[in-house]
Amino acid sequence: MLKAVILIGGPQKGTRFRPLSFEVPKPLFPVAGVAMIQHHIEACAKVPNMKEILLIGFYQPNEELTRFLMNAQQEFKISIRYLQEYSALGTGGGIYHFRDQIVSGNPEAFFVMNADVSSAFPLTEMLSFQKEHGEPNSFVLLATTANRKQSLNYGCIVENEETNEVLHYVEKPSTFVSDIINCGIYLLNQDIFQHIGAVFQKNQQEMSLEEPTNGWHRAEAIRLEQDIFTALAGQAKLYVYKTLSFWSQIKSAGSAIYASRLYLSQYHKTHPERLASDKEGGPRISGNVYIHPTAVIDPTATLGPNVSIGTGVTIGAGVRVRESIILHGANLQDHCCVLNSIVGWDSTIGKWARVEGTPSDPNPNDPFAKIDSETLFREGKLTPSITILGCNVTIPSEVIILNSIVLPHKDLNRSFKNQIIL
Repeated sequence: MLKAVILIGGPQKGTRFRPLSFEVPKPLFPVAGVAMIQHHIEACAKVPNMKEILLIGFYQPNEELTRFLMNAQQEFKISIRYLQEYSALGTGGGIYHFRDQIVSGNPEAFFVMNADVSSAFPLTEMLSFQKEHGEPNSFVLLATTANRKQSLNYGCIVENEETNEVLHYVEKPSTFVSDIINCGIYLLNQDIFQHIGAVFQKNQQEMSLEEPTNGWHRAEAIRLEQDIFTALAGQAKLYVYKTLSFWSQIKSAGSAIYASRLYLSQYHKTHPERLASDKEGGPRISGNVYIHPTAVIDPTATLGPNVSIGTGVTIGAGVRVRESIILHGANLQDHCCVLNSIVGWDSTIGKWARVEGTPSDPNPNDPFAKIDSETLFREGKLTPSITILGCNVTIPSEVIILNSIVLPHKDLNRSFKNQIIL
């Protein structure tokens, strides 16, 4: 039997995803029409002999997360549970803390996946690869290729090209090491807990003179990448499976739109029923578009490419939407234009208004380029990026908003560019 663990982090993480993460836990933010982690769950549910999916994080259990888990269990007919950490324990500390839950039932292997990645999730391919390479109890990292400059932002892997063994692993090196980067998706087995336990004991010994509560927390905060994989490299225990299919991180709001594009494109193979098409009496569809069945859209509107329309959205006559995510309950009034933007829950865009951002796509001329998860500010100025309207924002008619982040505000009766409007 197999299990899967999805590491969902917590509210202290994902600061680059604000203000969207103020309203919903980041792992539940809709990407291509479904919650970010539903893509992970769908991939796991397709793996033969998958018995349970565990979510590990330090979000407080809430109604939204509980409802999502109940619905997912019913839809995918698999046990899905949330295990709450008492504090942020890192990618290794979290699975070590809940190791009894993971090894219950004696699974032969288990996947560990970071929630903030978008991927085709070649999980069955990783299982086949593991059986063909290395020792029976070896571990497999999913990897892809990046360009030299961007590789410095990821965990870098040096492999034996004949055996695919990981010879050297460095997390975010200061100089170029390799263009093979870690995708944050692993195939592990119970032996990993021996290696994590050794690091835990070492941390305990080093912190034995500190206060017990503080020392215990710091001893248990363990990172799989820096603390475990770096040490295992070169010991014939760690192997790399390189994927040619899509992969991207979802660190910022701009990267959510790019991830949505990747998933919408994949829907042609995996979920064609989720893609809208031109129909008589319906809006004009250009490219890949997801429309929730509860949305009400005027037939003169034009949507796409890369557009996701959430529940209960209303879109008026002559509206143009492109490269955007429109969230639950939003109202786009007649002839407004939304480009490269995320329109927040229950927000309203007035007639003839224009909301536009700057796309943060990878370099289209570089096949190995990844999306840059820009910081909010650069040199004291707001980094040009997509426009984000927070929850319950109203943009008056004929107002233009460019490259800005907008939260509910009393005075929006003028246009803004490159600003945070609170």
